[in-house]
Amino acid sequence: MNKPIKQHLIDPEICIRCYTCEMTCPVEAIVHNDDNVVVDADKCNFCMDCIPVCPTGSIDEWRVVAEPYSVDEQFDWMELPEQQDLGASEADTGMEALDDAMAQLLADAHKGAGGKAKAPATAAKPSINMHTLGKPATAKVQGNYRLTNDPAHDVRHIILDFGGTPMPVLEGQSIGVIPPGTDENGNPHLPRLYSISSPRDGERPNYNNLSLTVKREEMGLCSNYVCDLKQGDEVQVTGPFGATFLMPDDPEARLLMICTGTGSAPMRAFTMRRQRTTGGKSGGMTMFFGARTEKSLPYFGPLKKVPTSLLDQHLVYSREGTKQYVQDVMREEEDKVAELLNDPKTHIYICGLRGMEEGVELAFTNIAESIGQQWTALRDAMREEGRYHVETY
Repeated sequence: MNKPIKQHLIDPEICIRCYTCEMTCPVEAIVHNDDNVVVDADKCNFCMDCIPVCPTGSIDEWRVVAEPYSVDEQFDWMELPEQQDLGASEADTGMEALDDAMAQLLADAHKGAGGKAKAPATAAKPSINMHTLGKPATAKVQGNYRLTNDPAHDVRHIILDFGGTPMPVLEGQSIGVIPPGTDENGNPHLPRLYSISSPRDGERPNYNNLSLTVKREEMGLCSNYVCDLKQGDEVQVTGPFGATFLMPDDPEARLLMICTGTGSAPMRAFTMRRQRTTGGKSGGMTMFFGARTEKSLPYFGPLKKVPTSLLDQHLVYSREGTKQYVQDVMREEEDKVAELLNDPKTHIYICGLRGMEEGVELAFTNIAESIGQQWTALRDAMREEGRYHVETY
């Protein structure tokens, strides 16, 4: 038998097919087919460049193997295989293959990566990757509505109808939209991922539809395509994706939601789900929502109609008024946040631009210290319990 080795793998159940790792890998060791994104063991040099860019932690998977799993084998996976039984001495030898220098690289790569996510214990079982690059679903545009009154921030609410094509989604999941045409090499464009902003029973209840929240980017291939869609247009869609950024089905669970810009999409889905299923009889939701100005904050009008008994909302503006960020208002509301951190029924959701993470982490550190807690230990315990979720981009 060959000496056991440590192989780098990607969890197909958690991977959201955003292809960021593939675009980041300097040695082109990460490849995809219509179904999965995988790591080629013959090319991977364990540089760890892909670890911090992954928004889900799905890429931080390892197995000690006698023979590496081939790319073709991995393409067919629906879930990761269990660790092979190599015998104690052989497994120990394989684990030692990652030496001290490699372990340090891995530790450095994890800084800011968010760690491996877990779904809430009471979350519904999600459907994953039903529609692939090779066999996408076709959706028809039901509506395209502008959400903001800021010329520099064109954010759209897009409603897609899937007709008779199954597209079962849960709050917190994403779908991929395939832009038409080909890239500079003549290959079809890869799908762009968008979080679903409607609850599981649809934007219009009990119809096979869903909504997206999309910001037009000046040079954004897919965002411009989506923002320009008209009613009746057809769109090619992959997914659904995501098995961890899900809301608990326990009505007594308390949700602490922190978001910026279009990171509000899953928070809107969570809020609508609670409105339709629990009304005011729930553990409650608290949201810190940041934008540049009131005019650039998506869903400003509808948010004002959500009862405070259901959603305690803090709208934060960085370019007008007192010019604050979400972490500043979290500190102002220290007692409220501290009480939530102390409650084992609290679930934390953070979604938005990656740059927001550092400030939010520092705020949590300060607030946790005020109640005698070490934030990193508390955060990691919450993540292990499926109560801490980060999705930044």
